[in-house]
Amino acid sequence: MNDAHYHLVINHFPIIGTIFGLGILLAGLVLKRSLLQNTAYVLFIVSALTGFLSMYTGEGAEEMVENFPTVSEKIIHEHEELAEKFAVVLYVLGSFSLLTLFLQLKNNSFAKIAAYCTLFLALVAVVLGKEVGTSGGEIRHTEIRKDANQAQSKLAEQGDNAEQDED
Repeated sequence: MNDAHYHLVINHFPIIGTIFGLGILLAGLVLKRSLLQNTAYVLFIVSALTGFLSMYTGEGAEEMVENFPTVSEKIIHEHEELAEKFAVVLYVLGSFSLLTLFLQLKNNSFAKIAAYCTLFLALVAVVLGKEVGTSGGEIRHTEIRKDANQAQSKLAEQGDNAEQDED
């Protein structure tokens, strides 16, 4: 396995873990179940750790694909910038989750306020995670790019012109 493969294997965990964590935290807050809340905090911590691994393998993945014909430096750069922002939010979310988990286990009076702050951070992380996932997918999946229809039309035109030249 190379860095690109490692990156593809690990990069889904921070995004999906944060989404599941957000759902579980919401359920825990609505149902007032500390076990669910604590589960969400642990998921956020794991998401932050896998976010670090995803960032660590990202450079190697970039090296592997940057010279592919359908991959532009602009797309990679956009993904990299979003991923850096997402990573920072994940690290803050993971750290805050660790603090909130500690407060919750100690039955501290600030635990409820910390839980809502963690919820807010998780919402921000989910929004950023969606953007990072989409921009990462666009690197190799041209069909999901914003200009996919225009690019498809351009390719079809080139194909038609090539057929006419052969005639």
